[in-house]
Amino acid sequence: MQKLLAQSGHLEKINVALLTGSTKAAPRAEILAGLADGSIHLLVGTHAIIQEDVEMDNLRLAVVDEQHRFGVEQRGLLRRKGNNPHMLVMSATPIPRSLALTMYGDLDLSIIDEMPAGRQEIKTVWLAPTERERAYRFVLAQIEKGRQAFIICPLVEESDKIEAKSAIEEHKRLQKNVFPQLKLGLLHGRMKAKEKDAVMADFRDQKIDILVSTSVVEVGIDIPNASTILIEGANRFGLAQLHQFRGRVGRGEHQSYCILLSDSTTPEAEARLKVMENTNNGFTLAEEDLKLRGPGEFFGTKQSGLPSLKLVKLSDTKLLELARNTAKDIFETDPTMQAPEHTLLAQRVKAFWQKITDPS
Repeated sequence: MQKLLAQSGHLEKINVALLTGSTKAAPRAEILAGLADGSIHLLVGTHAIIQEDVEMDNLRLAVVDEQHRFGVEQRGLLRRKGNNPHMLVMSATPIPRSLALTMYGDLDLSIIDEMPAGRQEIKTVWLAPTERERAYRFVLAQIEKGRQAFIICPLVEESDKIEAKSAIEEHKRLQKNVFPQLKLGLLHGRMKAKEKDAVMADFRDQKIDILVSTSVVEVGIDIPNASTILIEGANRFGLAQLHQFRGRVGRGEHQSYCILLSDSTTPEAEARLKVMENTNNGFTLAEEDLKLRGPGEFFGTKQSGLPSLKLVKLSDTKLLELARNTAKDIFETDPTMQAPEHTLLAQRVKAFWQKITDPS
């Protein structure tokens, strides 16, 4: 934000602050005071922004990135920091239109369905465990062309209960036995922030050829020179997560590739991997994901406020859209539902709110 404001000549006029969970007590107190008296104009931060003691003088606009990592109630907490501020929520994780209509009925929906200029479609292939050596040869060939690669593992460390590749053990094995001539880096969630930053800086500066990582690279990583991502245990990840992983490559001018290695297959996992092979379209993937596993855990953790529908399934997009449009029409023409034809509906709405406010 500081860079953008400097480019536009507004940095001196706009006071920008950063608030995270690791902000020390003294600077945090200073930031809270600046927010309360209005001397801080623009605040960038994490979930720390929605803490109770964060009060804002005149919040007019809230922008939430990676909104699928925020619950409905958390979004409401942020909105209540101001007097009904404008709110923009953004995500690169596509969700089915039917889910958007029900979960985000209070929002206008805007979809960017075009790739950034110059991007090429990522080529995706699903390989069996017996084809691992073929995958390694391909990764090596890409490195020899001057590119870089990611190798994703489902676990941080080996587990007696789960037979899946672990990042720590795999990093050791690959460095010693598979790519001894290359420089491999390791990244996982248990590392300290400084260690993570150092590894990512080395990868960005092309001091690391292959980054072995857990799912911590799912979002927020931009390495244009990385052209290949190899996902171990791809059958263990959902479609939305696989699509996010795939988006770590294909960010530069070079043709990029996604290799899915499954350690076993079930009919459900096989269906997911085939869909990944067949399409790069995130919206198509989202609809397929909904068909394959239903809406209950679409974002990994069940969203507070996700409606349980009594008469339709979330795949009934046309009927959901018709119901939503009808509700909007009624609200615009008869908001208090006084018309005779809306008597029964008014009774049901009243009963609904009584149940919400008094569950007993």
